[in-house]
Amino acid sequence: MKFIKSFVLAIIVLTANSAFLQTTTTSQTTDSLKTATVKVKGITCSMDLKMISANLGKVKGVSSCKAGKQGTTTTFEVKYNPASVTEKEIFAAIENTGSCENPDERPYKIKQ
Repeated sequence: MKFIKSFVLAIIVLTANSAFLQTTTTSQTTDSLKTATVKVKGITCSMDLKMISANLGKVKGVSSCKAGKQGTTTTFEVKYNPASVTEKEIFAAIENTGSCENPDERPYKIKQ
């Protein structure tokens, strides 16, 4: 009977410790993310927004990309881990995205 009580107590302690470690790791990951607001010129249609967002989604360290309202200058909110990717690399990924009408064309420019 003592063995069963000790075994159950050990499982409870290990489970609680594991849950604590997972929570701590998640909060550290969330804290290390930065948000950059990037203004982009050259967007002509809603497909351009999707292509830029999809291209940024492939960049290691970028966790999300939300496009604002399409206009002459469109604002993107990019959440990223600065330990994995720099803002310059994010800018380059945007400017290297091909146009939806002509994939060989690079019409998007960062507005500083």
